[in-house]
Amino acid sequence: MRILISGASVAGPVLAYWLTKYGFDVTVVERAPVLRKTGGHAVDLFRPAVDISEQMGVLPRIEERATGTDRMTLYRTGVRRPVRVDLSKVFGGASDRHLEVLRDDLSEIYYDAARDDVEYIFDDSITAISPDGEVEFENAVRRRFDLVIGADGLHSNVRRIVFGDESQYSAFIGAYLGVLTLPNSAGLDGDMVIHTGVGRTAGIYGARHIDDARALFLFRSERELDYHHRDVPRQKELLRAAFDGMDPEVDGWLSELDRTSAFYFDSITQLRMDTWSRDRVTLVGDAGYCPGPAVGGSTTLAVVGAYVLAGELARFDGDHERAFPAYEHAMTDHIRGSRAVALSAAKTLIPKSRLGMAGLAYGARLISALPAGPSRALLRLTTKSARVYNSMTVDNYPPVARTILGG
Repeated sequence: MRILISGASVAGPVLAYWLTKYGFDVTVVERAPVLRKTGGHAVDLFRPAVDISEQMGVLPRIEERATGTDRMTLYRTGVRRPVRVDLSKVFGGASDRHLEVLRDDLSEIYYDAARDDVEYIFDDSITAISPDGEVEFENAVRRRFDLVIGADGLHSNVRRIVFGDESQYSAFIGAYLGVLTLPNSAGLDGDMVIHTGVGRTAGIYGARHIDDARALFLFRSERELDYHHRDVPRQKELLRAAFDGMDPEVDGWLSELDRTSAFYFDSITQLRMDTWSRDRVTLVGDAGYCPGPAVGGSTTLAVVGAYVLAGELARFDGDHERAFPAYEHAMTDHIRGSRAVALSAAKTLIPKSRLGMAGLAYGARLISALPAGPSRALLRLTTKSARVYNSMTVDNYPPVARTILGG
């Protein structure tokens, strides 16, 4: 049975791995000419995604590439004295299994896991999908597939072709995210530096296996800003305007915008679809249910979604009319929980008031000061993310190769 996946970031390669394990014939098409290396910000893998990665045999590589960031210095606008935070307690309290890794590293690790068993088509994109599974591409010849799966992110091409314009399903939650790669001139090694003010937060961190650093910017906006998601000069202009004069150190990070080797900018938007399957097509990860970049655990959700989708297709011997509804049913509660986490995290990470800034600093200081046991208990009682991700469970689909028949 032939399955086409659009997108080779995280959900696509994880899905390709599990589908090949179950005996499906998998092709992945990726718009970029090579596996994307765009800098990539750090993403979180919580317990269920760590467990799935362990089953894939790639956990040691992910652990080797973990950022190793375990200390944070938090500066607040108008407050002279910083707060120093032990991040190992924060992460350890939020989830009993947690890893932070750069997205590009994670994508490469998942890609390598099944690259020899999967057909990858780079520098191409889907232009049309017919009800009988015939697919047209920008460059490759027309081909027929039994199923087509969109794993192509928040601005999914497959979703646009099959379900219509993104605006029908996207819900702007009032904030924006920017990430840029810059020299690690401060020699950050396990350290993160954060500046927060009313309506905006900026930070910088490194990773133990790379020479450069990443600067992360989050800011609120009452309205959606006017720009195209591929208009990089306009995005940089908006980012400069949002953080102008925040702090001399932040100004220094922004001065690298015109020299950076990698830059990312997008709205923090949730996708809210009642169903993300139609006929022979379904969506996985951010393409179908993005809870919000940088705030909602979307990477963990993508890994879990890919694993569940492959498992349900195997369970029903490739019968998508039974597998797709089972997949959606299995994911619905996880998605609702992740949406709630994203809304809560956005409020915390980008304070709306000076009182919110003080609350963020106080909470961080308290958790860092407590012994590991009490701090872990406090986090699990008070944070939605801990409750959601620690309670997220998936079926134990049998990892046994089988022959899938299909026309």
